[in-house]
Amino acid sequence: MRVTSQPTKPGNRPWRSLGAAGVASQLARWRNLTVVLTRSRIESETTRCLPYIGCHRVFLCSSKCEADTRLPVYRFTMGIKAALPRYELYLYTAVLGVALIWAGSWIFEASSENVNRKTFKESVKPGWHYFGRKMDVTDFEWMMWFTTFRNHILFALTGHVIFAKIFTLIAPKIGIDGCKHRSLIFGVYGGLAVLVTMGWTFMALVLSHCIIIYSVALVKSKWMCFAAGLTTLASIKLEPYNSWQEALVTGSFNLQDILFYGGCGFSIMRCMSFALENCEKKDGNYTFSDLLKYNFYLPFFFFGPIMTFDRYHVQANNTQLTRKDREMWNITTKALLHLGVILVVDIFFHYLYILTIPSDMKLVTKLSDWCLAGLAYSNLVYDWVKSAVMFGVINTVATLDHLDPPQPPKCITMLYVFAETHFDRGINDWLCKYVYDYIGGDHDKIFKELLATFCTFAITTLWLGPCELVYIWSFFNCFGLNFELWVAKFFSLPPFSTIEGAMGEAMSRRIRGVFNATNFWAIVLYNVLSLNSLDFAKLVGRRLIFKGFPLSSLSVLLVTYCGVQLVKERERQQALLEDPEPVKPVDGGKEKADVEELNVVQLSRDQQLAPIPYYLLQESTVTFQDISLPPLPHDPDPQFTMKGNRPSREFGVTDSHRQLQPLANQPVDTIHSNLSSPVKADSPASVVESE
Repeated sequence: MRVTSQPTKPGNRPWRSLGAAGVASQLARWRNLTVVLTRSRIESETTRCLPYIGCHRVFLCSSKCEADTRLPVYRFTMGIKAALPRYELYLYTAVLGVALIWAGSWIFEASSENVNRKTFKESVKPGWHYFGRKMDVTDFEWMMWFTTFRNHILFALTGHVIFAKIFTLIAPKIGIDGCKHRSLIFGVYGGLAVLVTMGWTFMALVLSHCIIIYSVALVKSKWMCFAAGLTTLASIKLEPYNSWQEALVTGSFNLQDILFYGGCGFSIMRCMSFALENCEKKDGNYTFSDLLKYNFYLPFFFFGPIMTFDRYHVQANNTQLTRKDREMWNITTKALLHLGVILVVDIFFHYLYILTIPSDMKLVTKLSDWCLAGLAYSNLVYDWVKSAVMFGVINTVATLDHLDPPQPPKCITMLYVFAETHFDRGINDWLCKYVYDYIGGDHDKIFKELLATFCTFAITTLWLGPCELVYIWSFFNCFGLNFELWVAKFFSLPPFSTIEGAMGEAMSRRIRGVFNATNFWAIVLYNVLSLNSLDFAKLVGRRLIFKGFPLSSLSVLLVTYCGVQLVKERERQQALLEDPEPVKPVDGGKEKADVEELNVVQLSRDQQLAPIPYYLLQESTVTFQDISLPPLPHDPDPQFTMKGNRPSREFGVTDSHRQLQPLANQPVDTIHSNLSSPVKADSPASVVESE
């Protein structure tokens, strides 16, 4: 990649506002250097509510220095690895634990006292006789999976595994490569299971959708594929087209509606993935049989998750089938874990009627603020548990088939930014790949981000089924996602960036925690309306924000802040496991900067040293290699002069080292940047920054 750049006058523009290309341009001012620059992974917050501000001082060494010369580099970070004192984390844990028990006691009391209400008659049924209590059976989907149609679902999934296993045993005896044709076997079994379950009319309807989208895919036009796919999806989501198609399915049974809309909806999304991937295929087209084998994989057919075609096609046609160490042990452990979670949730429903209570608004208005906050939070946690268990069961079967399916969604407790909020990782991955990331790019431009989020939630609205509640949910979540970017842009401007750069790591993390706690409750309120009702969400928001202020509002915010800090601590520990580095203890409330040593090798013909502040903004690993500059003319005079013994602030340098000011200001025509190759330690000119 060639980048044409003109140097800027020192002091006209701060380094932290230049970005990666701007930094390379400024480095080009040292026209006697040939630099290989490695940018390490930045330890930034996942949240965008407050931007990461870091300060790196990189030393340049001349070619006359020995290659083994090691110079200290002082590194200040305010990111995910910022530590807090242990006693503070213990305090947060105690506060959060007491608050959860307190809120749970309010919900338990409301459940026990109102178990015989008339409004509870249909949703609270006799439960396990071991407990002698009634059970909340409001959620039809949970009851369908693990009570009503449990045996039918287990029979279908078990048959899939057994059928595939029998084929792999028989195939070698009849001269067939079982590994090579296993995707065909998956598709045949899935097609037969769908035909037996739903009938030939439903099968014909699904095949018609496949034929329409496949025909458009042959044109290899993405916008035509989107138009055909979304039109087909709208035909099963909007009246009167959906009623007409549903009437084609003969027979009647309790699970028919769920299987009809689930099967058709997921099938259309898979067909769109196939069509879009076919547009990317340079040589020829995928075959119609590839689409059918992908679409009729039974574990994913009715309930998802969606696995994009490119991933499924590679994994299902992989002939080198091996198991990792202890993989079967992990599969068994996850299956037992899912069984344990199912039992715990059923026990939970005997004592806490978290799904039934929000449906009775007369009762809800009499509850305390803490009870309302606990109900809103527990509803989102339960929805995550349900998704994690259902997708986990399906993923267990897919893993037995040597596939790597989409993982269950991230726990709502671990989320404090809209950018990571999702309840179906398969749909989330599909939307990110084909819509959100495709339009939004690097997601740092306000208008591109606005367009990307609008298109993403427009398709999501169609997927969920257009109605007033879905419109409101989409609007608020789209707004929340964009508002994060607006806040990040605002706080990246002085004086906020300067203030955060001057404060300690721990204090920066605490301030971020306040923003994250507020954002967490925005996520809860924006999503609880889709799980319960708009009236319940409005009541919770009004009680916690207005009527409960200041006592209830601030106390709930304090508890949430404690939870966010514990989540951040968990993320910090995971980051240290992935990228270990020594952590300095906190001394007297002030954090000591991590002092690291970097290998500095040959750079130029001079023997001068120049500390350069290097401000990193983005969160990815980037490598600039072979940034070549014009050769130095044969001039015995040095190209750098001392600017005195006092620190210079022209480049934002605040350390006590002597600042060297370059005199050569000639422009550089081109800078060659290879962003993929790693830095070589023995390069003739390099600056190596610590990973």
